[in-house]
Amino acid sequence: MKTTNLSARLDTFARLNLIETATPLQRLSRLSARLGRDIYVKRDDFTSLAMGGNKLRKLEFLAADAIRRKADVLVTAGAIQSNHVRQTAALAAQLGLDCVALLENPIGTDRDDYLRSGNRLLLDLFRVRVIDVDGLDDADRLLEATAQRLRDEGRRPYVIPIGGSNALGALGYVRAGLELEQQITATGLTFSSVVLASGSAGTHAGLAVALAHALPATPVVGVTVSRTDAAQRPKVQNLIERTSELLDVETPPDTRINLWDEYFAPRYGEPNDACIDAVRLLAETEGLLLDPVYTGKAMAGLIDGIARGRFDGSDPVLFLHTGGAPALFAYRDALRAG
Repeated sequence: MKTTNLSARLDTFARLNLIETATPLQRLSRLSARLGRDIYVKRDDFTSLAMGGNKLRKLEFLAADAIRRKADVLVTAGAIQSNHVRQTAALAAQLGLDCVALLENPIGTDRDDYLRSGNRLLLDLFRVRVIDVDGLDDADRLLEATAQRLRDEGRRPYVIPIGGSNALGALGYVRAGLELEQQITATGLTFSSVVLASGSAGTHAGLAVALAHALPATPVVGVTVSRTDAAQRPKVQNLIERTSELLDVETPPDTRINLWDEYFAPRYGEPNDACIDAVRLLAETEGLLLDPVYTGKAMAGLIDGIARGRFDGSDPVLFLHTGGAPALFAYRDALRAG
């Protein structure tokens, strides 16, 4: 399918015009010199709301649907330091909607920085109603139960899944993928891979759908932040299929799901040494802030991938920066150690 047709399919869905211009594509010259390979970054940490991040692209479609359904409260879930919950809450405030958030403590910490600073502090500023839960392994059921209680109170809730990662939310990264294709074409370069953090899978799936049509020779490499390949692959595959079905397009049969799962240990939300080293390296060489949960681990994968020769050829590697810098303040001890 021509990308113009894919873009036309996207335009049939309601979308809030929250991202009016393309986020920048930049070469990281000092990092490139350090690693011996050209590295470019797509700056989705530059999106316009609440200190930026990738979730706003998904919320453009999800919040438009909420408004169409006349919702008066957004209901979502995530970790205490969730970037998704932070941006959902900010958008709810901007739209005059209430927000209810189910929050878990995935690392079981009692550190005050984690429990009260970073993204969690911002939720208080956005006047979110927080409900602490023991875990989110059964998140869909918990979200629906919360929504039903709100309906019983006479409210009109709209449930947004963890990470905004359903087929409708993934359309945000189909659109981003088409935007990226135009930017890459303008550079005249060929990229060996696009690397990103793969978590709730909506960003990964949406980008994979777009680039399968627009740049089929460019692999999308998802560095997992919470699961093994075996656990993450069905999530990405399912969302690719559901997103293609929603758009009424065929996913090219040679679409590959590339997952690297060596970098998420010990668990989601807990940084490892390679992650912290990557956060420091980008800060020291480029003044670029990664986060200890998503982009730090994804960049650690990119750096190690270059060292191990995992990227074909010698073309540049492109990193999708999905934001998350507010979480840095919740990991003060880890970042200061060493």
